[in-house]
Amino acid sequence: MIYLGADHRGFELKEQIEKYLDSIDIETTDLGAHELSPEDDYNEYAAEVAKFVRLERGNLGIVFCGSGNGVNIVANKYAEIRCAIAMNKQMAEEARSHNGANVLSIPADFIDFDTAKELITTFIKTPFSMEERHTRRVSKIVRLEENGLA
Repeated sequence: MIYLGADHRGFELKEQIEKYLDSIDIETTDLGAHELSPEDDYNEYAAEVAKFVRLERGNLGIVFCGSGNGVNIVANKYAEIRCAIAMNKQMAEEARSHNGANVLSIPADFIDFDTAKELITTFIKTPFSMEERHTRRVSKIVRLEENGLA
């Protein structure tokens, strides 16, 4: 399952990506915003995506806002969430393969639909590498969470 969330600045791109993912038979759940509202805040949408991604291993999330930073910060406040911003294919690939990211942050003001499709497709299809150095680093992040430091 891919959970989607966006504020007003990411709304249009989220809507386009949801249709794209549905067209290639990738199951999505849209956690909002469900209508364009210039007064909304990114916080609640990023939080909802993070909560749902945590429910079951294997879930992924995609969050959208203007810069990608706000939703990224909020999502990363949740234990077991590793949210990464990507602006190119390599960033999306390494977020998954090196860092085991389970949420992708898309900076809607800085990338177009075709780039977003490429980033998201790469993110979804890339597995965690399981190389020792990557598992060691992710384990250190998990320990920080367990010790209440993250």
